[in-house]
Amino acid sequence: MSTDSAGPARSTAPAADRPAGTRVLVINSGSSSVKYQLLDMAGRTGADGTETAGTGPDGTGAVRLASGLVERIGEGPVADHAAALRQAAAELDERGLGLDSPGLAAVGHRVVHGGTRFTEPTLITDEVVAGIEELIPLAPLHNPANIQGIKVARELRPDLPQVAVFDTAFHSTMPEYAARYAIDTATADAHGVRRYGFHGTSHAYVSRAAAALLGREPAEVNAIVLHLGNGASASAVAAGVCVETSMGLTPLEGLVMGTRSGDLDPAVIFHLSREAGMSTDEIDTLLNKRSGLLGLCGDNDMREIGRRMAEGDRAAGLAFEIYVHRLRKYVGAYTAVLGRVDVIAFTAGVGENSAAVREAAMRGLEALGIALDPVRNALRGSSARLISAGGSRTAVAVIPTDEELEIARQAYALVGAVRD
Repeated sequence: MSTDSAGPARSTAPAADRPAGTRVLVINSGSSSVKYQLLDMAGRTGADGTETAGTGPDGTGAVRLASGLVERIGEGPVADHAAALRQAAAELDERGLGLDSPGLAAVGHRVVHGGTRFTEPTLITDEVVAGIEELIPLAPLHNPANIQGIKVARELRPDLPQVAVFDTAFHSTMPEYAARYAIDTATADAHGVRRYGFHGTSHAYVSRAAAALLGREPAEVNAIVLHLGNGASASAVAAGVCVETSMGLTPLEGLVMGTRSGDLDPAVIFHLSREAGMSTDEIDTLLNKRSGLLGLCGDNDMREIGRRMAEGDRAAGLAFEIYVHRLRKYVGAYTAVLGRVDVIAFTAGVGENSAAVREAAMRGLEALGIALDPVRNALRGSSARLISAGGSRTAVAVIPTDEELEIARQAYALVGAVRD
């Protein structure tokens, strides 16, 4: 495990909501790893609290004090999540940033699925843990690991407020006509079959940051956010509120991804079962782990695909065109949903780093008032920036996402509000 310092981050937690402590430990507990970050929401980096970070749109600041990753849980010396979190706590303690620090205000936990029950940051209690456990059938690979992280952190600091922040929560504002699938209502309700969406903390952070980049309040801005990593999703955000997103019951729906197919005729599943004799598990593996860019050309790294395209590789070129074609379809559809689009924001690994993807995805959309500046688009940078041409009716931006900061912001605001 490594622990390192990082640069300044921003918070939008209201000053009036600040609890006595100003630090938030963010824990992302996965099936075989635990990621963590420690942030000071008041922007203090030194022991004396004199060094301040940059300020956010609301005048508040935050700084990342430490980050770390414990991998290969269940293998070697890290036997389980309890051992992983204790190892992380020991590393923090060595730097004087331990879990017994009086400056620690809360622990924020990423939880993948909140269903329809958890639609906002939630103070964790035994009842809340039980509720998250009930949602395991909707996220069998993620919620159990998230729960393990919660349980161990509560054992280590039972006196400290712990907050669950849900990936699905930001999308819970979708109107019912966008969230429901057109299947028998009784069956859907009995089994929780509806569109939930994911990457919510990223979409929340980026949509708000895009408004700030334009010098406007989120309530004044309609945005399309394109979160393009190995997993990829799009959202339509009207006046700061999500009204549509590409992922559905699971993260499989929507855009073409690194290893996931995205949108697919459901009858493909029946066809593969009947004609190819594939089991449900085999089809699940195919669509989630052997499809997308990987299934199309054998690579799911956009950098490698770009290299192969430059050498004239036809399979890589076709995979790229399928990928960006799906993006353009969603941009067009979400423009129709929103009516007016003020900004399109690219984020995550591919979105932030691939000028070729951004250029190709926006190509041919001039009729929608979208035009890139090729020089701006080609420039690399680590800060939020506009890449649209001066005359573009719709701004196009690159916004580095910060899901950990968003979790910390939400946890900090909730704990402060509770104490007030």
